[in-house]
Amino acid sequence: MTHRPTSAKSLRQNIKRRAGNRTAISRLRTQLKKFAKATEAGNTAAAREELRITVKALDQAAAKSLIKKGTVSRYKSRLTKRLNKLSGAGKETSKAAE
Repeated sequence: MTHRPTSAKSLRQNIKRRAGNRTAISRLRTQLKKFAKATEAGNTAAAREELRITVKALDQAAAKSLIKKGTVSRYKSRLTKRLNKLSGAGKETSKAAE
């Protein structure tokens, strides 16, 4: 037990915040899995829509400081690369560069 009422209140707040953060991170992980499933299925249209939703979820997590901005940037880059590889856009750009 705490010695001061303010520290007791702080503990209560931390418990509520931790629960909310866990929920938000769980939703984010679920969305990442949905995108992975769409890309594994080879459905470009569904993967493109899931990427849009996933990027939005990542940006919201960064805004709430659940994940660092650099980590979010890395996720978005890798997910976009995966989608481009699926749709064949990466092959077209490499041919244009040659």
